[in-house]
This record gives sequence, structure tokens and C-alpha cells, in this order.
Amino acid sequence: MKSHFTRWLPAIVKTSNRIVQTPNRRTALSIAGVVALGGLALAPAAYADPLTGGPHPDAVAAIDLATGKNRGAANPGTAAPTETLRADTAESDSRSEKPDLDRLVPHGVQGAQSRIPLDDAQLANAEAIVETAKETGVGERGAVIGVATALQESKLYNLGHLGAVNDHDSQGLFQQRPSTGWGTPEQITDPEYASTAFFETLKGVRGWQEAPLTVAAQTVQVSAYPFAYAQWEEQAADIVQQVW
Repeated sequence: MKSHFTRWLPAIVKTSNRIVQTPNRRTALSIAGVVALGGLALAPAAYADPLTGGPHPDAVAAIDLATGKNRGAANPGTAAPTETLRADTAESDSRSEKPDLDRLVPHGVQGAQSRIPLDDAQLANAEAIVETAKETGVGERGAVIGVATALQESKLYNLGHLGAVNDHDSQGLFQQRPSTGWGTPEQITDPEYASTAFFETLKGVRGWQEAPLTVAAQTVQVSAYPFAYAQWEEQAADIVQQVW
């Protein structure tokens, strides 16, 4: 995302003058008169691995997981063991607690911080990212990285194709590209799918939990502006604490 674009993204739905968020949160916004987005997600990349011409193996794995291809068929006649039920209950209890800011930003923020006001559509998309962070097991810190990345890439708007000003074929909250293996346009403009693909790729980044936010995000996104994600860490942490 170009530095001059990080202050605010004026989003205008062609059919009205306000953002409309549908109940299933899968509607991508069509934006007119927006400058081209720079430095958006190319392809899922493992930590320090070079970018290849075809779909990266991590992209394939993330997409398979997001679409359920790697999930074993459940046996409806098999009851869950007591130990599993207890573990699930404990996990549910821990996930309902609001996280401490020290856990959300364990290394402190880097550089000057940016902040934007959020409307209902943006908050709904942030909630989708946080819920997916819980489901994929990346936890609170992963949620902060995901929300900060989406703040930088789309200002938390689920963007459809921007036409002539589009940056290649980048779309959705994370500006993922169908041509580089992230999924179909319909898939990557589904907040749950896009978030799952992002987090499953993040989990393949060695040491992402201890890495600075901008390093972890950049390794997944392969942006032309690798340090741009850092400016959103403080607001992302506030959002995660609010909606967790």
C-alpha cells in the first residue's frame, strides 16, 4: 500500500453513498475513483522462501484447508471423549476473556502509529478476522497481525475488483490475488476464507510469534512497502481487545 494511501480510503459503493454490509459478510465493495493500490498480497510465502512463478505450496495448503479439503470426515455416530469436551470447554472459556494489551503487543509498537475511524462494515470485517484467528489457532497475537494487515491493505473494507485502477487482480480484505494462488475472486472476497488463507500461511512462517508485526505480515503479503504494516499495530490491538 502506498504511503500516501495509508491515511484514509474513501469507499463509495456505486449504488449508494454509504457502505452496505450484508449479513453473510461476503459482499465485496465496488469502488470508483480510487488511486491504484500498491504493494498488495502477491502469493503465500514461507519465511525466507523465494517467491516462485506458480502457486506456492503454502498457498495450496491454505486454500485446501479453507475449502475443507483436508478436513477428515466426521463420524456422526462417534461421541466426543470426556477429555476432549473438557478441553473444548476450557478453550472456550479462555477465548471469551478480553486479552491484555501486553499480550497483544508484546514487543511494543514500531514507529509512528496511524489511526482511522471505523464504520459498521469495517468492524464486522474485523470481527470476522478475529473469529477466524481463534478458529485457526493463531490466537490473540495472530489476530492483531491479521487486523493490522487488513487495515493497511484495504482499510478493513472487503474490496472487489477496482477496474482500471486495480492493482493487478488484488481483491478482498487482504488484497490477495487469484492469479498467484490465493483462490478465486469469490473466495478471496469471502472474509472467512481470506482470513483462513492468511492465517494458515502465517502459521508456516517460522518464529512469527516472536517476530515484529511488520516482518510477520510482510512475509505473508510480500508487499512493495514492507514496513507499512507497523503503523497499524496499536489500533489493531485496540480492535482485537474490543471484539475478542
